[in-house]
Amino acid sequence: MLTQLRADFPDVTISKIRFLESEGLVCPERTAAGYRQFSPADVERLRYVLAAQRDHYLPLKVIKEHLEAMDRGEHGSAGGRGPRPPRTLVGVADPVPAGAASLEDFVIHDAVRLTQEELLAAAGITTTVLAELEQFGLIRPGPAGFYDTDAVQVARTARAMTDFGLEPRHLRAFRASADREVGLLVQIVTPMTRQRDPDARERADEVVRELAALSVQLHALLVKTGLRGALGS
Repeated sequence: MLTQLRADFPDVTISKIRFLESEGLVCPERTAAGYRQFSPADVERLRYVLAAQRDHYLPLKVIKEHLEAMDRGEHGSAGGRGPRPPRTLVGVADPVPAGAASLEDFVIHDAVRLTQEELLAAAGITTTVLAELEQFGLIRPGPAGFYDTDAVQVARTARAMTDFGLEPRHLRAFRASADREVGLLVQIVTPMTRQRDPDARERADEVVRELAALSVQLHALLVKTGLRGALGS
């Protein structure tokens, strides 16, 4: 089961699967001896959950609601490779500029390490735009000078926003807001990582994912309600 999932989710662990089971997102059958038996449908259900977390930053509560809706036949099936969660209020943009290279072109052993030239090609931006994004802290290369997929997504999103007249310097507020949120979440999660329980790190990672997803949701709602008030709609 792990072998099947790790092809798309290399970081998945037994502890992670057990946590998702404890949250009611998957319910494998048990043998007479008490061992879990994951059916193909269970594996696809887990694939759905992991993809929704990784690609759409959805909280587990929302994912569970989607799964329950699909179980009732409201959103089709959760089967299929790499399913896409139903559209929700919170969507994570993934604008791909025309002519931009695919990230798959740069995948090496399940990891992505892009040079500056590769990042520019994947995001469809110029060196000038990249320099500005780095100047205002929106993109930060790793210690060895490489970039990851998050940097590509940030660059693509920033480029999409420039179509509306926004420049990298205008996006500094997003960086500052994100840093404040990170500081708050670190204060909450750090005590969990210091516990001696061997599964503590896994639980801390799950809490981080959940809080990050909820932060995205709260941010979107606050922006939505703020714009409604500002525009009088």
